[in-house]
Amino acid sequence: MKNLLWVALGGGSGAVCRYLLGLAVMRFGAGNATFPWGTWIVNMLGCFLIGLAFNLKGELRLLLVVGFLGGFTTYSSFSLDTLQLLKSHPGLAILNIGSQVILGLLAVWAGMTLRGEA
Repeated sequence: MKNLLWVALGGGSGAVCRYLLGLAVMRFGAGNATFPWGTWIVNMLGCFLIGLAFNLKGELRLLLVVGFLGGFTTYSSFSLDTLQLLKSHPGLAILNIGSQVILGLLAVWAGMTLRGEA
C-alpha cells in the first residue's frame, strides 16, 4: 500500500507539472504555432529526467521514475525501455518503436472514429 502512495503522489505531481508547463509554453508564444511545442518540450524534458533518474532504487524510484515521470510523460518510459532493448535485443527495440507509434496512432484514430470525430 505504501508503494502505491509513492506512485500516486509522484504521478499527481507529474501531471500537474505537465499541465503547468503546457500553459507556460502557450503563454510565451509557442502555443499559437502549428507544431505541438508543449508536448514536445514535456517529452524531451521527461526523457532527459528519466536518463538522470533511471538508476534510482526503492521509494525514490517509485516516486520519481514511475510516479512523477509516468504522470509527466509516458514517452520517457517508452524511450528508456527502447534504449535498454537496443543493448540486447535490437530487433525487439525496432518492433517496440514501430508497433507503439503505428498502433498508438491507429488506436487514437479508432477512438476518435467511435466518437464520430475522425
